[in-house]
Amino acid sequence: MARTQAERPEGSASGGEGVEEGEGPSSAVPGAVRDRAMTAFSPADEEKRRGVRRMKLTATGLLLFVAVVYVLAEWASHRGAGAWAGYVSAAAEAGMVGALADWFAVTALFRHPLGLPIPHTAIIPRKKDQLGVSLGEFVGENFLSEDVVRGRLRAVGIGSRLGAWLAVPEHADRVTAELSAALRGALTVLRDSDVQAVVGEAVTRRADAQEIAPGIGKMLDRVVADGGHHRAVDLVVSRAHDWLVLHGDNVMDAVQGGAPGWTPRFVDRKVGERVYKELLRFITEMRDMPAHPARGALDRFLTDFASDLRSDTDTRARVERLKTEVLGREEVQDLIASAWTAVRSMIVSAAEDERSELRLRVRASLLSLGARMASDAKLQGKVDSWVEGAAVYVVTTYRREITSLITDTVASWDAEHTTKKIEANIGRDLQFIRINGTVVGSLAGLLIYAVSRMLGA
Repeated sequence: MARTQAERPEGSASGGEGVEEGEGPSSAVPGAVRDRAMTAFSPADEEKRRGVRRMKLTATGLLLFVAVVYVLAEWASHRGAGAWAGYVSAAAEAGMVGALADWFAVTALFRHPLGLPIPHTAIIPRKKDQLGVSLGEFVGENFLSEDVVRGRLRAVGIGSRLGAWLAVPEHADRVTAELSAALRGALTVLRDSDVQAVVGEAVTRRADAQEIAPGIGKMLDRVVADGGHHRAVDLVVSRAHDWLVLHGDNVMDAVQGGAPGWTPRFVDRKVGERVYKELLRFITEMRDMPAHPARGALDRFLTDFASDLRSDTDTRARVERLKTEVLGREEVQDLIASAWTAVRSMIVSAAEDERSELRLRVRASLLSLGARMASDAKLQGKVDSWVEGAAVYVVTTYRREITSLITDTVASWDAEHTTKKIEANIGRDLQFIRINGTVVGSLAGLLIYAVSRMLGA
């Protein structure tokens, strides 16, 4: 009867624990059904429970065996069987004591022995939350400390291992493909309107915050000093000459149209022809003569203008006003916003094409980086240092959140179900304690009885 009560299904033993379990938060949690489902027994757990039941029967059977041996030895001793009966009786008696003591200790971990509310029993159901807190503290102190994290990562040698892994072409291809997929996914999720608004606002804000005149003046001064504008002047003068040759009649008509009404028409025509010829001659000479005075005058003008852009207050203010007016125009804002659409389309297309320049460059860069990391001890040290620093920052900054995940999860578990799950995983080994207690108790009892007889003799 005692064995039946002690080893009956856990649900019956929990009847004596109901009040104590109610003191914990888990019994009142509305999501208890959900928590029970989260900790449901898997097929492996069920197999372990069957193993625990078999070991319980074995340990209990051994207890019954030594009890029967004790009864028979006592009976034989009283019938004058001889001295051996005393030895057997002592060994069996001590074996029963050891078996019962270990049965009590093992049972007290999971439930009240015999259903009696004996103090300091049913430890796991009563102390479940405290065990969760202790487990969280243990993990935080022994696994999430800075010294442990640094030591473990330093022993792993992430830099050299990562370098050797990346140096393999197949691995570089895999990383490139994953990066491309991630890039395409990110660009697909982003809404064009949101990104366009952000880009437009960022460009406008940056342009408004920074004065552009000094930078333009410095760049223009350098271009003039290097003669970089000469090609632009050559192009403009050449195109102007070609235009004048093709549209001479238009130029003469424009000059004649601007003449006073009282002048004779033939005079206006002569004046128009003269102006056109002089203008064509001037442009032709400027095109064909690199040292033409007009070119020198243009150089001096650009040099003075560059100086004014850098130092003249009025010129700089006028450039800023012009910049504000240009950026404020709707066409410019639309152009800035539409740039994102073109860039996104270009990036997505390049990410999808395995032979695109983008993916080939990324792959080549990964292979090069892997080769360097695999052979360059200095670079390996930098990578290890970065990884260690990042890991230490995470564990030191979020240690409380990590450990609270453990404690909160354990606290949300149903006490009875958690007890059964723990017993299913460690109960079989605990039953060996009962068996060992029976055997060790029998040997100790036999030894004590033998020593007592020797001393008594």
